Parts: sequence; structure tokens; C-alpha cells
Amino acid sequence: MRTPPNESLAGKKGHTPERRCILSGAHAARDDLIRLALGPGGDVAPDVRARAPGRGAWLGVDRATLETAQAKGKLRGALARAFKTNAVSAPDDLGERIEAALRQAALDRLGLEARAGNLVTGSERIETAARKGEVHALLHAADASEEGNRKLAQAWRVGLEEEGSGRQGLVLPAPRAILSLALGRENVVHVAIVDRAAAARVLHAIGRWRAFIGRDAGLEAASAPSPGASAVSD
Repeated sequence: MRTPPNESLAGKKGHTPERRCILSGAHAARDDLIRLALGPGGDVAPDVRARAPGRGAWLGVDRATLETAQAKGKLRGALARAFKTNAVSAPDDLGERIEAALRQAALDRLGLEARAGNLVTGSERIETAARKGEVHALLHAADASEEGNRKLAQAWRVGLEEEGSGRQGLVLPAPRAILSLALGRENVVHVAIVDRAAAARVLHAIGRWRAFIGRDAGLEAASAPSPGASAVSD
């Protein structure tokens, strides 16, 4: 299986650069935070892939916290300090724009892994791969049936020799129509990732998205344990 281009931390070793959240003051890995870029006219825009030139400001809070800070005028002051200028303006819908950018980044990552041959779709194919222990992460569309999710999770636990662990797949905050469009396939309801590094890349992108919208639970249980690691239960 090919390794697609990757801008995240997956597969990297050694020192992980950290940045400081301009609102909370907490430090975290650069790849786990959200970068904001300053345009020529002083307008702030999300730069979730951290590719825009110039000075950046970093966020490590969820959308609700961001929007509360913005409503109270705290965000503008934090941005002015980060960019070292008072000529800075954040759009009223900054939170919405960040969420959309994180969502697109996660879906783009899934699309890249699909084209690299690292994903399996279709309930029967996923169940077969799961029972063989080949699945490293299991994802479901938001409108997938509970019965379908349960059946595949059970097959996955059998393949991992984790019966009784409670390990479940991760329900994405996107319906099958969006998931199908991202992968270029019809009626994608469930996705299995059959490459360990690909699973790490996908779950990292999804984790940033879910953390920002306030749904950051469940990522550990959605991935297979690393060799030698103990099982994780819900």
C-alpha cells in the first residue's frame, strides 16, 4: 500500500514542535492546534493546514469557547497581541469557517487514503477484513444504522481477540452522502482503514475536527491497539 502525502505528525519521530493557544495560554503540539493567518488587509482566516506565510496565531479551544471569547471582545485582543498589530479583524463567522476547514481537511485525508488503497468500504468486505484482524480503525457515517455499526464492531473485536472489550467504531459527524462524495464512491456507510499509519493520519485529522466541535470522545476506541499495547475499553 502506498503512503499518500501527509502534512500531519503521523510517522514523524523526535521532537514535536509546540505552540501556545492565544486564548487559554496552554501549550500543545503544533499539529494538534489550529493556526490562524493574517491577510494583507488585516483579516484573520483559518489556516488549518498551517501553510500560509507569515506570522500565525494558534488556537487550542473548541468552537463554543472561541465564540464566547469573540462575543466578549477577548479574541480581538488576543489576536492583536499574537500578530503584534491592532490592524486585525476576525470575521463574525470565524468559528463556522474553522469548523468547515477542519471538516474538509478530515474528508480530504480520507480521500487521499482511499486513493492510496488504505481503505475498505462495504459491510461484507469490512466484516471479512475485521475478522482477519486487518482493520486498524473503523468509522461509520452519522446516519449509519446502530445494528450495522454493532455487527461490524463485533467482527472487529473478534479479529483483534478483544471480545468483551467494548471497542466500537467511531461515528463521524457527517452523513453517508458527504462521506461518499469525499471518497468518490457510492453509498459509503462504513469505512475500515487497513494500514496502521493511515489510521493514525485519519484519526488525527478527525480528532482535530471533533475536538473543535466538542465531540472529542471515542477516538481511542475507534483504533486498534498498537502491537504490545493493552486493549482499550469504552
